[in-house]
Amino acid sequence: MGLAIEREEFSPEDYRRFSQRLAENLEALRALLRRPGFGVGPRTVGAELEMFLVDATGFPLPVNRQVLGQTVDPRVTLEINRFNLETNLRPSPLAGRPFSALRAEFEDSLSEVRRAAATQGARVVVTGILPTLREVDLGSGALTGMPRYRALSAAIRRRRDAPFQVAIAGEDSLSLTWDDVTLEGANTSLQFHLRVEPAEFARMYNAAQLVTAPVLAVSTNSPLFLGRRLWDETRVALFRQAVDDRGEPHENTSGAHARVTFGHGWAREGALELFSEAVALHAPLLPVVGPMSPLECLARSELPGLDELRLHQSTIWNWNRAIYDPKCGGHLRIEFRALPAGPSVVDMVANGALLLGLTLGLADQTDTLLPAMPFIHARGNFIRAAKQGMDAVLLWPSERAPSPQPVPVTELVPKLLPVARRGLVEAGVDADEADAMLGIIEARVAARRTGARWQRLVLAKLQEQMPKQDALATLLERYREHAESGAPVHEWPVD
Repeated sequence: MGLAIEREEFSPEDYRRFSQRLAENLEALRALLRRPGFGVGPRTVGAELEMFLVDATGFPLPVNRQVLGQTVDPRVTLEINRFNLETNLRPSPLAGRPFSALRAEFEDSLSEVRRAAATQGARVVVTGILPTLREVDLGSGALTGMPRYRALSAAIRRRRDAPFQVAIAGEDSLSLTWDDVTLEGANTSLQFHLRVEPAEFARMYNAAQLVTAPVLAVSTNSPLFLGRRLWDETRVALFRQAVDDRGEPHENTSGAHARVTFGHGWAREGALELFSEAVALHAPLLPVVGPMSPLECLARSELPGLDELRLHQSTIWNWNRAIYDPKCGGHLRIEFRALPAGPSVVDMVANGALLLGLTLGLADQTDTLLPAMPFIHARGNFIRAAKQGMDAVLLWPSERAPSPQPVPVTELVPKLLPVARRGLVEAGVDADEADAMLGIIEARVAARRTGARWQRLVLAKLQEQMPKQDALATLLERYREHAESGAPVHEWPVD
């Protein structure tokens, strides 16, 4: 996103110039959003998938640059740690059979990455957090050797002026002191992108914020970290603490805000306020300034890239993020960042269908729903979903006071499936396509079997037979085999 990073050290003047350019970017964006027809066009959907590279015994294998060098697939890119890669799927129309197209492209790209990985003695695992990760696999040596990642790690570390403190309590507990951002690479996610027209952005974004918790609750896949059984979606807690540049909230006396956040309130106007909020609340980390002012571009009737704003946004990790893209005449997207990678391709595509369908299906109801749902409850739902997964009880807007009312996830999601179907079909998705994808969610909820639940059950059985480290390795091997079979997780055996 934005400009390439080729330096690792910056002067006060760099930060001053970057802040000035950010102000110009916001002014240019404001002008663009006033243009009749800007960002109007067919809905499209895209996706990004992060993955792990492991050796024959299931431990992380830091060979991402070598694997990348063995593939000509332009969709594949490096990630922050040397045992991570990412594939970026091409955007395609939402109308028709988008999830079949996504599934085919995921499988094609993963097949190519597996082929390239095999040349380096590596295998590919698609999961939220690798169960076999050890502390020795992380640390400064794990960081991918690119200026961008080194500069980002150094910038966050300077702002903290103290080691990162990670504390997560679940069935087990974890307390960890860490010196760099490589814990971020312990998390891999599945991110969906939905093109949204400017006039509808606030409604769509608020709907996305509202539905993220129930969708996450039935999609969890990250229950283990460093051998501990923690949250069903431990990524949510770990990612926030792994790149927090301001200390814990109870220690924060400066008014600074976490760079990993669910947000600060319902959107009132649209995308511009979200970009403005990012500039106002967060100091720049990577102050690289492009060669041309966006205002000069506008004066020449050219489309500005808003490179500095896009770069700044890439250092602030909202779980749902506003995106400006200068491609296709310039447009806006919502990037949905909360879902974990895995378990199987069909599971991931079904998760996307539920998430996008609910966002589309509830967007026109937000004027009624949001007064009955203070934002603090949406944020609380997100944490409860991450902690407890399908066992969570969420607060949901009620037609009768007092609102919101507590509803178990296993009751709420089945009631929301028709809403998701309507949202998809009205957006042009073929009805049988929507039914097939949402039917996977329905069966998963009925079986009460997410990827997180499957991992917990299998690990418990394996630990009755072998030491924990052996159990974790065996768990990973079974997980990888089932995932590559293509079967949805609710059909995976636990014996």
